[in-house]
Amino acid sequence: MKRRILILTAAVGLSLAGCSSTDEEQSELKYTQVELMYQSAQEQMSLGNFTQAQEELSQINSRYPFGPFAHQVQLDLIYLNYKLDNTEEALAAIDRFISLNPNHKDVDYALYMRGLTNQRAEHNSIHEFAGIDRSDRDSTMAKEAFKDFAELLRKHPDSKYAADAKKRMIAIKSRLAKKELAVAEYYMKRQAYLAAANRGRYVVENFENTPEVENALAIMVECYDQLELDDLKQDALKVLRSNFPNNELVSN
Repeated sequence: MKRRILILTAAVGLSLAGCSSTDEEQSELKYTQVELMYQSAQEQMSLGNFTQAQEELSQINSRYPFGPFAHQVQLDLIYLNYKLDNTEEALAAIDRFISLNPNHKDVDYALYMRGLTNQRAEHNSIHEFAGIDRSDRDSTMAKEAFKDFAELLRKHPDSKYAADAKKRMIAIKSRLAKKELAVAEYYMKRQAYLAAANRGRYVVENFENTPEVENALAIMVECYDQLELDDLKQDALKVLRSNFPNNELVSN
């Protein structure tokens, strides 16, 4: 009887060991499969075949959402959607990644990519290629991009993306300032001088480090002159003279 029990116990032990071995082999096989799929997608990315790479990575993300390459696959898909101008998909993927992985080591990259995606969506490549100034176009996406870069700098000031984010924020401020000046010039043509002066003042107060401040001050001087508001004109002229002594309004 004891011998039979020992034999049975040994058989069960061998069976369990066999199951354990099989599980490990299946896990290794799964890892190898995912690794090969990921390597293929990476190769397509390096060749510039972004659509093909996106399709392959999407398959990995769908079949192995919690696999060994899950986070990197998600980050790569964010980049690919950005490159392919899939704005909605990119932003949705970014928000999902940040929400699920708020403490991930690459969350700063996700924030940076959100800024890039919004900034890219704001640009009109056709008009820019043709050299047409579109400072009058909608600035919603530009403002969103500015907020994204500001959030990156606030939460991750030492990020390797911080320096570029700062440069982009300056460029966005200049873009927004140009939009305000375009509106101001429109008002001037309509002889709505007070409205134009207010737009100029808004640029001076909110976009102080942009090249557009000089034109904003000049608009204020001209508008106050038309309105016969000499005190305000002299104040604006004083600031213009102090900061831009070579401006033609100063010399005149």
